[in-house]
Amino acid sequence: MSLPSRLAFIDVESTGAHPVRDRITEIAILRVEDGEVVARWESLVAPGQPIPPLIEEVTGISDAMVAEAPAFEVLADTVAALLEGCVFVAHSARFDYGFIRNAFTRIGREFEAPVLCTVKLSRALYPEHHRHGLDALIERHGLVCAARHRAMGDVEVLWQFVRGLEAGFAPEVLARAAARAMKAPTQPPGLPEGMLEALPDAPGLYLFHAQPEPPPAGARDPALFVGRAQSLRARVREHFGAGARKGRDAELAARVKRVEWIETAGELDTSLRENALLRALAPPYNRPQEPAEAAFALRLLPRRRRAPIYETVAIAGTDPADWHDLHGVFRNRREADNLLRELALLYRLCPRRLGLEGGSGPCTAHAARRCAGVCARRETPEEHDARLAGALAGVGVKPWPWAGPVAVEEVRAHGPHRLQVFDRWCHLGSAQDEAGALALAAAPRAFDADVWRILARWLAVPAHLAQVRVLAAQAGEGERGG
Repeated sequence: MSLPSRLAFIDVESTGAHPVRDRITEIAILRVEDGEVVARWESLVAPGQPIPPLIEEVTGISDAMVAEAPAFEVLADTVAALLEGCVFVAHSARFDYGFIRNAFTRIGREFEAPVLCTVKLSRALYPEHHRHGLDALIERHGLVCAARHRAMGDVEVLWQFVRGLEAGFAPEVLARAAARAMKAPTQPPGLPEGMLEALPDAPGLYLFHAQPEPPPAGARDPALFVGRAQSLRARVREHFGAGARKGRDAELAARVKRVEWIETAGELDTSLRENALLRALAPPYNRPQEPAEAAFALRLLPRRRRAPIYETVAIAGTDPADWHDLHGVFRNRREADNLLRELALLYRLCPRRLGLEGGSGPCTAHAARRCAGVCARRETPEEHDARLAGALAGVGVKPWPWAGPVAVEEVRAHGPHRLQVFDRWCHLGSAQDEAGALALAAAPRAFDADVWRILARWLAVPAHLAQVRVLAAQAGEGERGG
């Protein structure tokens, strides 16, 4: 035969895509020997956790349906008997295999089987096509599915697909394709089976954890690393590929025991969530974040004779509507000093008067003719400080371009949809719909330097402006400094 003589076509439905966190809700198996179906079995499974509304909408399986269903432990002997001695056949097979293997592991039993992935089989036999998902196969080959996203309905489709292949390809061609489709991918030793296959080919954030199981609800879940990706599946695989086998990358890959991910609605959503996660978790393999509360601006002190001629003003958590005569946004003293040094060079300002150099008399920049000479009485402090005020005038937070709060809408096809609400460069929160966005528009403003930078960079792309819309005026706007 062109394919192995004993095949077990299997599909699982689950509470989600995560092979560690989520649980099986339904299993269907067709056992085929020498081209004949010898067993057909399906069962709902009690997952021991709620089924999310989105999953219920897709599969049609509700909490009520599985309330009286047996737990996997009760079904384990039946599942093992049906799969015994067979090649495990599934679509994106390592995903289903991961759920089955992890389910056995949780009850203290081992499970191993050769795996044949029908996605890989389709790619090997039909390389001219780009889409090989189950819906694409149904459409392309005229397959009949009685119940899409139900376990037995999907299994029946796979059996139809494979029978069609045996009728349409020479045995030696099909045998070579099957051998390619059965080649097991390299699995990171610390990750459970099916983890990498469960990652979506979608934009978002991923988190690496050293603990194989998430902690109890409400407990802190420390992360080793937080990353962002246009394709979560491809980017996470890179961490465990040949290029990550040296130094710190290899050390990180060796410590990872669990991967979590968040699909995001767009670039702004990704950046805001990434910033929040890095702050909250402080992962050791990411660059350390500056404390949000350390942000400050500069205010010039008129007619001050001694350096420095400005004061620092804390701005983190404040309302920009209350700011007066503030310049710049700095996360640390180094950023402020670097800007002042740059302005000193551009406008022949005195490093000593700016507080960048100690001592008395002419400064070192004056000797090099880079200071106009306030330190040598060649110009008055008022003349010097007027140039400094002019140089600082365009530095920092620009005027808010809109009359009030705005919503930035980001939506991805077959993915999340979010409205991010901002006012005067402050992020007021995110919402799923217009009503939620309008409610957030009345929230108090609290400035965050990192959020301001994220939003300013995003708005600098002209095409993004089409995603911004002004929200209706809110009651009490005038009372909060609008």
